[in-house]
Formats: sequence, C-alpha cells, structure tokens
Amino acid sequence: MDEKISSPETPTDVAPAAARPAVDRSTRRAALWATLVAVPVTVAVAGFTLAKLSPDAPVAAPDPSPTSAGPVSSAPVEMPAPALAERPGVVCRALVSQLPATVRDLGQRPVTAGAEQNAAYGDPALTVACGGAEPTVDATADVWTVNRVCWYADERSDATVLTTLDRETAVTVTVPRAYEGALQWLTPISDAVVASVPSGGDSPAGCRG
Repeated sequence: MDEKISSPETPTDVAPAAARPAVDRSTRRAALWATLVAVPVTVAVAGFTLAKLSPDAPVAAPDPSPTSAGPVSSAPVEMPAPALAERPGVVCRALVSQLPATVRDLGQRPVTAGAEQNAAYGDPALTVACGGAEPTVDATADVWTVNRVCWYADERSDATVLTTLDRETAVTVTVPRAYEGALQWLTPISDAVVASVPSGGDSPAGCRG
C-alpha cells in the first residue's frame, strides 16, 4: 500500500480571513475628526495671512466743520477803524483788554486796523467792533438779553450783525452764517462788555424786566 505523505505548509500559504488583524474603528474615527478640524483651521489661517498682507483700504477723512480743528487762516482780518472820540476810545481799549483769547472754539486773529477797538476770531471771521453807531429800533423790535447785555439782531444774507442797545458806547458783533445760533456766540463777549463798557441810556422794553 502506497503511503501518502502530506507536505508541510509553505511560508507563501495565505492565512485564513479570520486570522487577519481587525481594523481599529476608534483610530479611524479619531483620524476623521482630526481632518474635519484641520481643514477650517487651515482656511482661517490662510485668510488671516492674506488680510495682513493686503494693503489697508484708505479711510476718508471727515470734512472739517467751521468749528472743528482744521486749517485756520492766520492772516489779519480786514476791519475799518474809524476815529474815536476820547471817551469812546478809553472804553473800547478797556473792552478789547477784557475780550477772551477764544470765543467758544474760535481762536483770536489779528486785524488790519484798530487793534484798540476791533477783534476777530476764527475762519470765517467772527468780528467785534467797538465805538460804532447804535442802531435805532422800533419799540416792538425783537431784542435779546445775553448775560445782562441787550442786543439787537440785524439778519443779513451772509451774517447776523448784533449791536448793543444799553451801553455808553456801542459794541457790534458780526457772526457769519457758517456759525449756527448767533446768540450762542455772545456769552463770553457779553461778559467782557459788562466788565468794561458802562450802561448808558434807556434800554428797550424787551430788554427790561
């Protein structure tokens, strides 16, 4: 009887499927989450880098208003300087010495003539003139009392011209239309008038009481 001899398995024999190592599901899931997180982070970093490298967009500067900081002319303001009698001259020099360095946020500027009776502020120029003629107004005219000084307002196309009605020597303030609320600019000037220009004559009824 022939004897059957079985040969040993060679190294090239394939192992059964059951013997193959199983894939680690937890490892695969962790890798998937890492990929999902890495993609948006990479996109964000790239966007940030591009933004840093891109030139900044120019920002438009705001237009300066008449009362905001901006280029202001330092040229003397042209003003007439009529000759004054002795007493008005004394009063006007006293007034100019009491005027503030600024009216609200308008800085004082030089004048072309009559520095002893004139003053100017800002650009366009708000002006103060001492020694002019006091206007004649109707009894029913609108008048305004600002810090104990009676003013009459003459509305013109380019400015409001305000003149005292209750002082020994008249004081006139011209407020350009560029500045809103003409009466609001009178407060520091009225204080200087009270301190240096004596009262004189009868003030209109609207300024009494």
